[in-house]
Amino acid sequence: MTTLQRYLEAPVKQDLAEKMVFIGGPRQVGKTTFAQSFIAGFRDGHPACLNWDATGDKKKIREALWPTSEKLIVLDEIHKYKRWRQMIKGHYDKLKNTHRFLITGSARLDYYRKSGDSLLGRYFYYRLHPLSFPELNYKDLEGLLKFGGFPEPYLKQSETSLRRWHKLRGERIIYSDVRDLERVKEISLIQLFAEALPDRVGSPLSRKSLAHDFDIDFKTVERWINILENVYYCFRIPPYGSAKIRAVKKEQKLYLWDWSEIENEGVRWENFVASHLLKYCHYLEDKEGRKMELRFLRDADKREIDFVVMQNKKPLFAVECKKGEKQTSPHIHYFKERTNIPRFYQVHQGQENRNISDVIAIRSFEHFCRETGLV
Repeated sequence: MTTLQRYLEAPVKQDLAEKMVFIGGPRQVGKTTFAQSFIAGFRDGHPACLNWDATGDKKKIREALWPTSEKLIVLDEIHKYKRWRQMIKGHYDKLKNTHRFLITGSARLDYYRKSGDSLLGRYFYYRLHPLSFPELNYKDLEGLLKFGGFPEPYLKQSETSLRRWHKLRGERIIYSDVRDLERVKEISLIQLFAEALPDRVGSPLSRKSLAHDFDIDFKTVERWINILENVYYCFRIPPYGSAKIRAVKKEQKLYLWDWSEIENEGVRWENFVASHLLKYCHYLEDKEGRKMELRFLRDADKREIDFVVMQNKKPLFAVECKKGEKQTSPHIHYFKERTNIPRFYQVHQGQENRNISDVIAIRSFEHFCRETGLV
């Protein structure tokens, strides 16, 4: 498989000089491969790379049986050990002057690290996202849209492989990750519930409709969506706006971490852009400690702008998605006059770039990424 240089390499390398680094993110996004790339001359069975699931590695991890010559230790899936926080705290406090620790894991790593403070102040946490257009040096937009940003299906670029990968990943998320996090009796029903979500992408999410379709109550719908968010299957964004523009307040929009599951090309494009913007927000949060939010703008008369990126509760820019090089959405002009959003972009899959005004711009996706600094 082709080796890809990931966007987190430089900040992680810098932070390892100061503290431990934890890498979280979706299943099969490439966390282990990314961590192994920091070990020079890595090969299978490298003594500095230990996996809690591997035969023989549990004893080495518990007793710190790694060579003193190896300055970086990569520990994978150690959160599966009940006392992993106390164990890694002990290793780090004892060896922090001689060793560096890079910790990777599944959704449970992110979930469990929040449930105790024994590691507080000892690590930096990064969320590794799927491949994005800037990561691919602004090449192969069509392939990335079709096959998604998860390394295995993107690099293979085979429709058959993609379908098989979707099936296998879906089963692993439900029957492994969900079961690891939650005690759920209706596991097969949650699988059907997850399979229904791609058809809800991009539109205001109706939890009432989901409750009716699956004959469950509203609280169960909310709980199941929270579970699927925790295992990095989907994510939701809330609305932005004020009473002055009669903005909706309670509606939410839902998107998938893997946009290749979505059949409708227009909706897939919107999810693709949403994923890039969420990655941008997470990157600035994890690397620089900025308080970022991704929202959407919609009023009671159904005028809508797809996304608003915010920093410290103030809007940075808004984004409207269009597949082709079309005229500017009238909703952009409407909200420009009624909000304090300083910049509006209408992004598309074509090549045209033009300014409508000092505030409104039509941009190709490549130009938009370069202009805003997306990663």
